[in-house]
This record gives sequence, structure tokens and C-alpha cells, in this order.
Amino acid sequence: MIPFPRFRATKTVVLLSSLLLVAVGAAGAQDWVRTGTNLGAQKIRLAAADFKSAGNQSNLSNDPQTFNYVLYSDLKNAGIFDMVSKSLAPTAIPGSPQEIDLSKWSAPPANAAMVAFGTITIQGGRDIVYGWLFDTKATQSPQVLGMQYNEAAGPDTARHIAHEFADAIIARLGGGINGIAESKIFYVSSRTGKKEIWGMDYDGFNQHRITHLNQIALSPRISPDGTRLAFDELSSRGDNIRIYSMALHRMVRFPIHDGSDFSPAWSPDGNNIAFSSSRSGDPEIWISSVSGFGLRRVTAYRGPDVSPVYNPKTGNQIAWISGRTGLPQLYIMNSDGTGVERMTDGGYATSPSWSPNGQFLAFAWSRHYGPGAPGGQDIYVMGIATHKWVQLTHDIGRTDFPSWSPDGRHIVFQVHRGGQTEIWTMLADGTGQHALTTVGSNQMPNWSWK
Repeated sequence: MIPFPRFRATKTVVLLSSLLLVAVGAAGAQDWVRTGTNLGAQKIRLAAADFKSAGNQSNLSNDPQTFNYVLYSDLKNAGIFDMVSKSLAPTAIPGSPQEIDLSKWSAPPANAAMVAFGTITIQGGRDIVYGWLFDTKATQSPQVLGMQYNEAAGPDTARHIAHEFADAIIARLGGGINGIAESKIFYVSSRTGKKEIWGMDYDGFNQHRITHLNQIALSPRISPDGTRLAFDELSSRGDNIRIYSMALHRMVRFPIHDGSDFSPAWSPDGNNIAFSSSRSGDPEIWISSVSGFGLRRVTAYRGPDVSPVYNPKTGNQIAWISGRTGLPQLYIMNSDGTGVERMTDGGYATSPSWSPNGQFLAFAWSRHYGPGAPGGQDIYVMGIATHKWVQLTHDIGRTDFPSWSPDGRHIVFQVHRGGQTEIWTMLADGTGQHALTTVGSNQMPNWSWK
């Protein structure tokens, strides 16, 4: 039995600032600015013109409206642009490079440095989209990006194409870092009566149930290639790691052992799974191949060791939570169990998540733990090299289970307040906090690797 909870609906969300620059030093700060938001780099002022509808209007359905809404939202959510309000855009809608007057977009009130525009048509049962990105100040060769999409029309086609075009713009203007508009979030929901694994798009759309086990499913972790979902199933057989194939839409083999196995984590190459197991008596961190072979224990200390997570950049380090000194603290070690290093200096820490660049850990932390203690359980980010931390959330409820987006610019987490637990997201500087779920109890989010 674990003396501290494996999952807790905890914390509060709000603000990663210039303190992080102090926390990680010059080299780390430079990398954070390159991959983060609101930390010194001036945002590009970007306009997204409504795409011109071409062809037979009766055949266009609501795809143009959906496309325009999703494209603007994706670019705004990226956190690296100063988006021009639609109300400030010129009234003329450009559908092609020949139709756009860049001087009107660069002048007040739009004052755009870049503008995205194009056309969307439904023809022969297909959505056809031409999209461009132009530099409004360029005197020659203003085109920065030109894309064409031709896909079978369907209920989600316009949304999918908008995500693709937004990610192309973000990659071009955001230092070559891929956008997250096509990424997914996996989580636990009890909205159907049992805790099952669910999935949704990064922006909260397309919420759908994945498992139908009629058991208790916890701690979903998607594989690096997105083809398999590992999670913890609590049933009459005990606590066990299960793996679901996203391609086959069914469970696939992973050994079930005596004792409790829980909180799985994928290695970056997708070949191994780290997890906590009580098979030796005390919960310890174990590693096996994805087929269950090569099982080895990497911790051996009195006190529970839980919630492992690999360094996604290198794969040769693991962060985890240990109660070996009393209250749970955050630790890191080499993946063979050597080089153990304690990261937190007190309080009550849970749920680590490693940033994609391998330089930071996000985790939940009650720094002043105990009856009557000030503050609450919040989301923090800590620099690996320095142990310096920044608090991201404040006074929005008990927050827990942070998970980094694949671009390192966002964090998803759970918030418990008013008797309800929901999934929230924010930029990695703590701004832009908002809920993604509103129905049922939803917790333990995990962002896809890409």
C-alpha cells in the first residue's frame, strides 16, 4: 500500500516569467526563449484573413466558417504571435496573391507584419484549399509560404486542413519548431460511470472514449509514435499495466504479474516501459521491454518510488517521486539507477513531467504541506541544472498532473475546484489558462509526443 496518493486532483495555474531566466542561466534561458513564450522575444504581429469561399456556395456547407475559426484559434493558441483582431482587418477578402493589397494590411489599424490568406472550395466531394503567408513589409518576393490541400470532404476535413496550415505557419515563423495543432491529449474520464481512457484534440475538440473495459483505468501514457497507449487498470485481478493498440483498437499483450504495477512511462525510442511495482514488497521503479522481457529493478530503497518519466531528449535519465525521506520528493537518476539526485527540498511533490528539450521538469508541489499550511498544491517548473524553480499556478484550485506539449510551449494539467476535476491548458509561461473539459470528472492528462 502506498502511503501517499498516486493521483491527486491538485493545484493552481498562472505565470512563468523572467524568473525562469534567472533560474536556468544564460544558456538555458536562451533555449527557453527559443522554445517558450513571453520571455523577451518580440511576438510577430500576424493577421489571418478569412479565406475566400469559391465555387457553388450551396455546396460549401459550414466548412469555410469552421476553417477560418480553427486557423485563427490555432495561431492565437500558439503563443508566439500578436494576432490582429478580425475587427481590424481590411474589408476586402483576398483569395489569391493577385488580389491582396499588402499596404492595407501593414497600415493601421491592422499593422500586420505577416498575413495569411487564401481560398476554400468544395468540389467533387473534396475540400480544396490554397493558402499563402505573405510578409506585408517586403518590397520584393513577399511570399513566405504557399500550400495546397486537396482532401475528401468530411465532417472534420476543414478542421484538419486548418490545423495543417496553422502548423506550417508556426514552423516557418517559430524557429522551425513544429506546431501542436495536430497533437492529441489523453486523459481519464468518468463521464460514462467508470473511469476509462479518453482522447481529444489539443484544443479540446473531438472528445471521445478509447477504452471500454468497465474497470478503473488510470495514468494514460501514449507511445512516442502514437500507436500504443499504456495505462494502469485496477480490476479484481489487482493493479496492472495494460497496453491498447490505437491502430488495432484493442488490447495487446503485456505481462500481468502478482503485486501491483502502475504509473507506466515510455522510453523515447518506444522500446521500454518504466513503471512502479510492489512485486518486491515496497513499491519500486522497474523497467522492461514493451513485450515484458528484460525486467529489471532500478530503485531499492525503503519508501515508495512511483511516477517515473523518461528524459525525452536523451532517454538516459528518469525523474520520479520517492518517499524514502518521508514526504514524497522529486528525484532524478540515470536509467540504470545510478546518479540519484534529489530535486525538491521539502513539502509534498507529485507527478513529474520532463520538457521536450530535457532541461526542465514540471511537477505538482505543496511547498508548505500540513494542516493549516499556507498556499496549496500548484504546478511548478524547475531547471534540471540549477534546481531553481518557478511557480506557474495560483489560486485556481488544486492542480496536478502537468504534461508538456511536444513543442515545449504549453502545459496541460488537471484542476480540482468546487467538487469538480477538469483538464486545463496554459502556455508554458503560465498565461492563457483555460479549461478543455467541462463534462464529468476528468483527470491525469498526457500530451502526445508529436
